[in-house]
Amino acid sequence: MTALDNEVLESLRQQEILSRNPEEELQAGLTTGQRAADRLAAFGGSWTFLILFVVVMGLWIGVNSVVLIIRPFDPYPFIFLNLVLSCLAAIQAPVIMMSQVRQGIRDRLHARHDYQVNLKAELEIRHLHQKIDHLLSHQWERLVEIQEIQMESINETRSHT
Repeated sequence: MTALDNEVLESLRQQEILSRNPEEELQAGLTTGQRAADRLAAFGGSWTFLILFVVVMGLWIGVNSVVLIIRPFDPYPFIFLNLVLSCLAAIQAPVIMMSQVRQGIRDRLHARHDYQVNLKAELEIRHLHQKIDHLLSHQWERLVEIQEIQMESINETRSHT
């Protein structure tokens, strides 16, 4: 048996609850950098980021094309803007990848936890089936005994008449 199976059996023996929130375990073990990476990745994949990005791009192009016609700080073809966007992509990609690695770890932990809970539930259901089967067989034995007593009673009644 695996260590996972042994944990489930031990929880059955001690009648403890296996259900817990694996998210709490994960959050407790995260460093400040990992939390920041998760927040940054969450922001980078949001509508807020996309809308803000489009607004900043529009303002950048508008300011350098229309407002500062005489002396724009980044004239067309917007070389400085390209540099800023490249830096943003160079920083954002590894941060998102770090967050995805942690998401994979989180998914594996959830799957492990789900397996434990499902295994325990299956074992509990089997145990309940055994109890019900035992009760039914005991009930059948009792019914046979009652039937025998009834038959004896009927036979006695017939013999007296």
